Amino acid sequence: MTSNGFDHKKLSNRILLGMGLGLAFGVLLNLTVADQPWAQTFLIEGLLGVVGEIFVRFLSMLVVPLVFVSLISGVSALSDPKKLGRVGGKAVGLYMLTTGIAICLALTAAVIVKPGVGASPEQTVEREISAQPSFAEVLTDMVPRNPIQAMAQGDMLPIIVFAVLIGLSIALAGKPGERVGQFFSDFNVVVMRLVGFIMLLAPYGVFALIAVLGATTGLSTFFGVLKYVLLVLFILILHAAVTYSIILRLATGLSPRVFYSKMRAVLAFAFSTASSGATIPVTLKTVEQRLGVDNKVASFTVPLCATINMDGTAIMQGIAAGFIAQYFGVDLSLTQYMMIVLMVIIASVGAAGVPGVGLILLAGVLAQVGLPAEGIALILGVDRLLDMTRTAVNVTGDAMVTTIVAKSEGEMDLSVFYDEKPERLASTRT
Repeated sequence: MTSNGFDHKKLSNRILLGMGLGLAFGVLLNLTVADQPWAQTFLIEGLLGVVGEIFVRFLSMLVVPLVFVSLISGVSALSDPKKLGRVGGKAVGLYMLTTGIAICLALTAAVIVKPGVGASPEQTVEREISAQPSFAEVLTDMVPRNPIQAMAQGDMLPIIVFAVLIGLSIALAGKPGERVGQFFSDFNVVVMRLVGFIMLLAPYGVFALIAVLGATTGLSTFFGVLKYVLLVLFILILHAAVTYSIILRLATGLSPRVFYSKMRAVLAFAFSTASSGATIPVTLKTVEQRLGVDNKVASFTVPLCATINMDGTAIMQGIAAGFIAQYFGVDLSLTQYMMIVLMVIIASVGAAGVPGVGLILLAGVLAQVGLPAEGIALILGVDRLLDMTRTAVNVTGDAMVTTIVAKSEGEMDLSVFYDEKPERLASTRT
């Protein structure tokens, strides 16, 4: 049992069971009564939709207080500001590296496989895509005019900046800082206990979310762009299973098998919610209590990861750009491919960890290389499935980078990482 009163391994199994049962139930509804008004109103949009939405809202409710409190607690515990800069530099450097590898893999696959050649989707739909802010705007918006407003709106980068500054001030304020720091440390324990309560609802929330997906997604939707879908899924899995494993092994010497075995609950959360932001509480809890990362590192790198680490999104954008160019018969030059690489890496900084953000970023990428934004309509029908999968890849990268940084800083308990029941140790750690 954990300090929060439940078994991580049992919970992971229940979440996976909830996913499987939800998918089976959703497909059964799709094949039988999904077209009946009563089923759509009272069962799919009613019972299942409400349960799934409530679960996502519970997770979203935790994001701002958890990020704010855990960041202040973690940063204030780093008495040496140079260490914070070192941790941040390593994390950002690794994010840029993995995102660069991801987009290069995606573009290479798009050029070789040519998913857009011969594609003819049965239908397209129109959707308004919001404008992606410029890189200069992203940088200036990192400093909040009003921190309270940033929290109310869930703007993660301003919240992170404000929390880091408060944490540094606490660390440098002497005795008064110690008293305030102790308050936030205790508050962080309370918030993590709340995370434990919400996680007990996960199997039911995941069941409802997946059931709605299975009940409302028609198989014919996938046929028109099946080649695109399969290619994106293949590169996503390749990047998560191979690229991350190699980097983790080379950088730390740790076992990728152990790492992935302890990430099951996080992957299930990310897949079902399609939101790396909403998955922050689960990711943070897992890297601390199952992977052995100290809170001083995890509380800083995990929220930062969820904000700027978008490897899965980069893969989607690279393949989607190639697909759309090929569909419209546009030959992209080497310069344009390089521009896509640069745009995706830059655009990932400050991208919100919410469902569908990849499409917003894609609109900016297409505009930059002269491709019609209308091409996004070609992939809207299948993007929900891909959004869920790339979110799972994103959170895997978040945890992998956090583990590497913690290991390099000596802020990782290896006995927890390799223990099959780390909850015993996690509950006794200070």
